[in-house]
Amino acid sequence: MTVDTSRFRTHLPPAAPQEPPGRRPAVRLRRLGLQTTPERIRALAAVAVLAIGGFYIVANIAIGNARDGLRVIGHDAGPQVLATGDLYYALGDMDSQVASILLSGSEPSPGAGQQELRSYSQDRATADRAALQAAELSAGDPADQAAVRSILDGLGQYERLVSLAMVLDEQAHHRAGPPPSNVIAVYRQATDLMTLDLLPPAYNLTLEGGATVREAYAAKRSAALEGRFWVGLAGLAVIAALVALQFFVVARFRRRLNPTLALATLGLIVLTVSAVRLLSDEAAHLQAAKTSGFDSILTMSRAQAISDSLHADESRFLLDPGQKDLYSLAYLDKSQTLLYVASGNLAEYYTALSASMTAYRANPRSVGFLGFYGDEAHAHPGPAITTVLARYQQFQADDQRIRQLANAGQDRQAVRLLTGHTAGSAGYDFDQYNQAVVSLIGQHRATFDRTIRAGDRELGRSVLGNWAVLLPLVALGVAVLVIAGVWARLAEYR
Repeated sequence: MTVDTSRFRTHLPPAAPQEPPGRRPAVRLRRLGLQTTPERIRALAAVAVLAIGGFYIVANIAIGNARDGLRVIGHDAGPQVLATGDLYYALGDMDSQVASILLSGSEPSPGAGQQELRSYSQDRATADRAALQAAELSAGDPADQAAVRSILDGLGQYERLVSLAMVLDEQAHHRAGPPPSNVIAVYRQATDLMTLDLLPPAYNLTLEGGATVREAYAAKRSAALEGRFWVGLAGLAVIAALVALQFFVVARFRRRLNPTLALATLGLIVLTVSAVRLLSDEAAHLQAAKTSGFDSILTMSRAQAISDSLHADESRFLLDPGQKDLYSLAYLDKSQTLLYVASGNLAEYYTALSASMTAYRANPRSVGFLGFYGDEAHAHPGPAITTVLARYQQFQADDQRIRQLANAGQDRQAVRLLTGHTAGSAGYDFDQYNQAVVSLIGQHRATFDRTIRAGDRELGRSVLGNWAVLLPLVALGVAVLVIAGVWARLAEYR
């Protein structure tokens, strides 16, 4: 018997017709709503406009980082650090002048003591101004504000002790040299207050401000360099989108060029190149302001303050014989901070310094010493640092003469050599040395100010105007040109 199996067969629906391979992209475009030429033009234009918006955001962030870096270094933390450096120097010099006044006694040479009194008054005014400036610039930091208030409070107490010491010294009518023990006792209280309670917080303000500047410099310069890359990349993306739109319009409408889109592309190219160049220049300005300006100002300002403290230690050495060994050790330690040569005592230091300076004059590129002046000679060789080193060597030679006279019992001659202000005296030579350091600081300050001004000027003024206005206007203008360029083509389909 034959069985009919047809009723057991599975009936499948007919297969959907297959699109030819060449038509698959067209199907995908239809699914995206890009079936017609106008739809595709609108999509490409939208991509270009969105890319322009992305470029604007990236460029605005990158330029903002560069602007913030210059603001911190050139207008906020940087000036605060320099102000605290002035405060530190003024405080130390006040104590130095007091020591010289007390050492002069009641029979000084004509004019001696009066210059120290004037310098003391000037230092007091400088300390007040620097403290107020530091307080204003650190208004957002309670810890720094408290440190400044503590310094001002301690300064009032220091002045009361100094006034008492001067009154007692005037009443004693002693010859040039160490004053009576009651004067020395009061001066010890004053100088200990200055050394232990006033100078350390002033120095800490400088260190903390310097750390803030270093952190801001590292972060903002890195951000500017990274931003340069991303701005360039974003600019290339916009240019690619505009070129793609241009080619599509040219191919569809069989025309050689769309002038409006070409103008938009040219404008974006100019804006991208200008922004990349601006960020490169700002990174260079940040580096110059930090390394050639701020760092050197800070180093040389500290060197000036330490040098002044050295000069004060010479006075203290003669003023307070009971602690002359302590002051001699402090003098050696500070000298090696300024210019380090291997030595175990002052006699060895004088000899090693002389040898190092002879070698340096023979070959300035071979710096055989360390310390602040070693760093400066390596980083910024030239006549300025050479002059500073020559006068520093003379200052140390004078110190050696002063100690030789004191050790020979010729205290009055040592005091006259130290406190004199005519050529050949130690006081005169120290003034010449200090002027050389001030001149070197001035050169670095000029570099700092010049680079900050250049950076501000470039951020605030370009070929066409202010970057804060130029960037959004040009980006908006390019977007409008893109829309205008496709608008006329789309109008042909209406």
